[in-house]
Amino acid sequence: MKLAIVTAYPPSKVTLNEYAYHLVKHFRQKEDVTELVLLTDKTYEHKDVVFTEDGCQITIEECWEFNSYSTILNVTNAISRVNPDAVLFNLQFMKFGDKKVAAALGLMLPLVCKLKKIPSIVLLHNILEEVDLGSAGFTKNKVMQKVYGFIGSSLTRLILQADTVAVTMQKYVDILEKKYNAKNVKLIPHGTFEIPEKPDFNVPVGPMQIMTFGKFGTYKKVEGMIEAVEKVRESTGLDLEVVIAGTDNPNVPGYLAKVQEDYKHVPQVRFTGYVEEKEVPKLFNDSAVVVFPYTSTTGSSGVLHQAGSYGKAVVMPDLGDLTSLIQDEGYRGEFFEPTSVDSLAKAIENIVTNKIYRRELGKANYQAATGYPMSEITEIYLNTFKKIMEIPSRAVMLIV
Repeated sequence: MKLAIVTAYPPSKVTLNEYAYHLVKHFRQKEDVTELVLLTDKTYEHKDVVFTEDGCQITIEECWEFNSYSTILNVTNAISRVNPDAVLFNLQFMKFGDKKVAAALGLMLPLVCKLKKIPSIVLLHNILEEVDLGSAGFTKNKVMQKVYGFIGSSLTRLILQADTVAVTMQKYVDILEKKYNAKNVKLIPHGTFEIPEKPDFNVPVGPMQIMTFGKFGTYKKVEGMIEAVEKVRESTGLDLEVVIAGTDNPNVPGYLAKVQEDYKHVPQVRFTGYVEEKEVPKLFNDSAVVVFPYTSTTGSSGVLHQAGSYGKAVVMPDLGDLTSLIQDEGYRGEFFEPTSVDSLAKAIENIVTNKIYRRELGKANYQAATGYPMSEITEIYLNTFKKIMEIPSRAVMLIV
C-alpha cells in the first residue's frame, strides 16, 4: 500500500506534528506499507524522518502552509501527482489555519478524496461540540459562538465525507452518530507514542520537578501552577522546581515571555522552549509530577499518554475529556478545580509528600499506557483501509 498522510510534521510548530511523527515511525515498519508519502506543511528546516528501525521508503511533499487559501488546491494537486492507494488525514478543526476561511478550505480535502474515489480516513482529534470556544481561544462573544457552532457543524459534515472518521473517545462517536446520523465513525484510541522498558518509578536526586508540557496561552495557562507550587513549598519546605516545557499557542504569541517576566521573582521556574523529540524522554524521566493546568479540554491528551508511558503521576483538572479518558482507559491522578490555585496546590502536595502514592499512580498510568501502543493503533488503521478497499462499489454519496 502506498499511503499518503496529510499532516503537519516536525520541525513544524503546527498542532499535531508530534503525533504525526509517531504515526510515521510505526506505519513505516508495517509490511503492508510499501511507501509513505507525507503531504506536509512547509518548514525552513528539514523534516525529521531519520529512524533507526528498518522500514519503507518515505517521500516528503511540502505542499501547504498555515493560513494559506491555496491549501486545498496545492494538496489536491499533490495527491494527484503522487497517486496514493489511500490517504490518512491527521486533523483537528484549526489544523490548516486560525482564520476561518483558510481553515474551512483545508477541511474540504476529505471531500476531494471522495470525489476522486481515493480511500480516506480522517483522524479527528477533537469535535467542536465538546470545545469551550471561549476558554480555547476562539471567541468569548456569545453571538459569535453560535456562528462558530453553525460553521463547525458545516465543517463536520465536510469531514464526514471521508470513508471513515476515526475519533479517539467513545463520547465523540456517540455525539457524531446522534447529531449527524453518521454511519462511518469509528473509535480508534489515541495510542501511546513510546513504551519504554518498565521504569523504576523513582525520580532523580535534587529538586523534585513539577512539569507541564504543551502549547500555552489559551485554555492552558501556567500562572496558577507557579503560584500553586509556591504554596506547596511554603507548606512543606520541599525543594521543588517548576518546569514549563513547550511554546506559545499560535493564537497567543508572547504569552510565555510575559509569564517569565511577571514571575521572574519566583525561584526555580524553568522555561524549556520547544522540546525536540529526542529530548522528550529526559523531560519526563526527570519529572516527579506532570501537571495539566487546563481550564478546558479539546480532545484526548497526547501528553497524558506520554506521562503514562514514562510511569508518571499526574495532576489534572476535573473536567470534560480528561475525566472521560480516565474512565475509558484506566489512567489515575489527583484532580483539582480548574480555577482554584489552592485546589491545585493541594493536589500537587498530596503527591510530592507521599512517595508510595506517587509510585502507585505512576504504575497505574504505565499500565494504562501499555494497553494502546502506537504499533497496534497503526495496525487498526491499516485494517480499516483494507475493509474500505474491499467494498465492491465505492460510489460517491455525499452525507448531508
